Amino acid sequence: MIVIFDWDGTLCDSIDHIVDSMQNAARAEGFPVPTREAVRDIIGLGLPEGVAILFPEGSEAERQALAASYSRFYVEGEPSGPVLYPGTHDLLGELQGRGFELAIATGKSRRGLNRVLGALAMEEHFTATRCADETRSKPHPLMLEEILLERGKAPTQAVMIGDSEHDLAMAANAGMPSIGISHGVHDHARLSRHNPAHIVDSLVELLSLDLLQA
Repeated sequence: MIVIFDWDGTLCDSIDHIVDSMQNAARAEGFPVPTREAVRDIIGLGLPEGVAILFPEGSEAERQALAASYSRFYVEGEPSGPVLYPGTHDLLGELQGRGFELAIATGKSRRGLNRVLGALAMEEHFTATRCADETRSKPHPLMLEEILLERGKAPTQAVMIGDSEHDLAMAANAGMPSIGISHGVHDHARLSRHNPAHIVDSLVELLSLDLLQA
């Protein structure tokens, strides 16, 4: 079985930094500054898709400039490196010890994911990764379908773990079971809309679920 994780808001405690970076980019590019809740709601989507939702009045060129500004603020504003939620390393190690393969399906760019995994020396944990700029953005299932094809798995031999509706909708669209985690962008009520097998409040709770026993 392969356990597929979202990154931002699921394993990485990056929500506030994403919101701050998007608001700073809007100011720098002369756009109305979106609310924190509006930015939180697009986390998990690919950057172009998220920018289009937040700034529908912008031209394509203006949105591209804003996306570039966001990326600059995000990298420059993270001098101490990415921060993981408590228990991340223990969780991944325990799941590998139980014989699970691990993967990532994220709205980050390939460059962004490689940067954070390298900074954390975490590349060896994951047998497959997919990013929004090399496939389709969530909630389209292509990201998961490509991981399954690469690893020779059926949807019933995998589970998607994420903190947003976008993650769980993607899993549902792929015919894959999912688990929601409420410490990120969406609460129990939002996550439950997509019929996850479970909703947990912390990473450590995942280890007690029947679905993730060896």
